[in-house]
Formats: sequence, C-alpha cells, structure tokens
Amino acid sequence: MASTGAGLEGAGIDGAAGDDRTGGPRDAADARAGGVERACHDLLVALAGRLPDRPLWRLRDWLAADAVVALRTAVPRTLLRHRVGVTESERALLREAVAGWHGPARLVDAVLHADTAPEPAATFTEPGRSGWDAADLVLRALLPTVGEVGEVRRAWRTGGPGEPGDAVRVVLVSAAGDLPALTGAVQRALRAHGGPVPGVEVIGAGTLTTSYHRAALTASDVLWRAGAPASVSAPGPERGPGLPGPRSGGAAPAELVRHG
Repeated sequence: MASTGAGLEGAGIDGAAGDDRTGGPRDAADARAGGVERACHDLLVALAGRLPDRPLWRLRDWLAADAVVALRTAVPRTLLRHRVGVTESERALLREAVAGWHGPARLVDAVLHADTAPEPAATFTEPGRSGWDAADLVLRALLPTVGEVGEVRRAWRTGGPGEPGDAVRVVLVSAAGDLPALTGAVQRALRAHGGPVPGVEVIGAGTLTTSYHRAALTASDVLWRAGAPASVSAPGPERGPGLPGPRSGGAAPAELVRHG
C-alpha cells in the first residue's frame, strides 16, 4: 500500500501537560475511526511511559492478533496490578473497549482515577547523538510498504516505570488505517532484530497522547518521511511543534494530540 500524508510535526504536541485540547471524550471519539479496536489502541498509546514496557508490548501484540477475549479483562487488570490511574478521557476509551468486547464493567470502575497524565519518569537522549543501526534501516525499508505511513522517527529512552537503566528504542509512527495491525508489524520487526521489548507509538488522527510523546518527539531523529528524497544518512533532528498525521483519502487529518 502506498504511503500517504505528512509527518509527525505540527499537531500541537508542544502544549503543556494536561492541556485538554478536546471538548471531552465524545470529541475524541468523533476525531477517530476504527471502533472498539481503535479505542483500545488509543488507550494503550496514552499509557506509554506509565505502564512498564513488557505488559504494554504484550497488550498491543494481543490487540494486533485480535485476542479480544483476553484483552477485555487483561487491560483493566494490568492497570490495577500496576496501580496506574486513568483520566476521564482514558477511562472513556477503556469503557468503550471493555463494553464492546462484553467484558465486566466493574473492572473499568475499579481502575484508579488520575486528574491528568503524569509527567514521564523516563529521560530521552539528545537527538543526533546515536548513529543508525540495522533496526533503523529495517524500519526505513519496511514501514512505507505496510500501511498508510506519513513519517517514522526514533528516539532513545532511559528509565521508565519498573524498567532498568539500559537505553530503549522508542519508535514514533504517523499513520492512518489499521493502527493496531501496524503496531504489531513494527513490534515483530524490532523483536526480530534483537529488541526483546519493543517501544512503538503509532499515532493516528484523534489519538490521545501525553507529555511522554512530546518528550520522545523532541528527542527523535527522522528515519523516513513520505515525499522526502531517499538517503541512507539520517538527517538532522527536525524539531517541529507537534505531530501531523498522514492524510487518508481527500480529507485533512484531525489534530493528533489529545490530552487526557
């Protein structure tokens, strides 16, 4: 499938943490498409940097595999186990997913409340400090062929909830279409190249993002962008104001950054 659209800059990711750019959960739902699976995908994106990497990766892998019977209880129970609170916007996504899969509402109600998404505990390496490796080149070659991708970026993170101090690759992808399936494909590619617990953030129109994603974007290097000339050498970091997504069809993309 041909890649489409713009890149990850310019979608308002520079806003202050907790700045709600929507009129509430209904506006966030109106800005996206994809039903119950998309609601779960957007929730898991919003939880990056708050849930430990391993359970987050597993939940995303199950979503890509359409393992909804497991997910309808695994998502809220994972939040309860790690004592991660959710904002009202995030709870609306959780409720939409669990109810859509006929899961127990009591688990949704039991999840802790958070007024805003917390600031990230992780830190990111300054962009341009790390050269490209084999996994970067694989992502550059793979992603334009597997979905409606606008841009691919990579950052390096240290620390995080329950994580050791080794550097962790974080891949940011602007895309349209089947975002859970694209997330699963990128995770599998990274695992095949030595990343046991891949960090992959696939952002679509209306996706809820947090200060974790702003920090990752600021520290990221561009691996590939639709319409850019082919080159093996990585360009210098391009620090834009946010994350514009790709265009799908003839309509302009909605703002990608939705603060819970």
